[in-house]
Amino acid sequence: MLEELREEVYRANMELPARRLVTYTWGNVSGIDREQGLVVIKPSGLEYEALTPEKLVVVDLEGNVIEGELRPSSDTATHLQLYRAWSGIGGVVHTHSPMAASWAQARRDIPLYGTTHADYFYGPVPCARDLTPQEIEAAYEKETGKVILETFTERGLDPVFTPAVLCASHGPFAWGRDAMQAVYHAVVLEEVAQMAYRTEQINPQAQPAQTAIQDKHFYRKHGAHAYYGQRE
Repeated sequence: MLEELREEVYRANMELPARRLVTYTWGNVSGIDREQGLVVIKPSGLEYEALTPEKLVVVDLEGNVIEGELRPSSDTATHLQLYRAWSGIGGVVHTHSPMAASWAQARRDIPLYGTTHADYFYGPVPCARDLTPQEIEAAYEKETGKVILETFTERGLDPVFTPAVLCASHGPFAWGRDAMQAVYHAVVLEEVAQMAYRTEQINPQAQPAQTAIQDKHFYRKHGAHAYYGQRE
């Protein structure tokens, strides 16, 4: 079932250790088949060296296992919240990449200080609020997804233009049109987080980049009038 999606999600998962975004079994990638309403995701706690396309788990949008002998990622409920709410995304990734997780632990947005950030994220990368003790106890992973959605709704953010978030005291989630683009955004997010940290180390009074340069760099790559790169 879903052999092509399995292969894509497998390759995306294997990018995480290759790009040094995860340690041991940390992190997971999923991808969705919108026509069938099925999600392929990494099994919980499985070493990347042991992962194969066949070991990935297929679940429906309610979290029921449709195919697979292993338990799906413990973060599955978070992924499903995002897929159900945002029809424009096709892949989700969660990591504990060190610098992005450090900003999450500091409970801070990542400010947009320069053009590298602006090329991929429109405005700061937001940090969601802390979950309440009741939310943590009730349904931790589901509530994590809900607080991500709450953050984007309350701030009026477009998940296509800002394809990542920090979960307070936890770590980053990123997404994209498919699993591989989600991982791409996670890689860029870690680089941007490092740059922002170093910027504040060099100049604690650093200010965000001016709006004109933010807009120029974002919209030359995204939207109806983008002109960066080659035409397909």
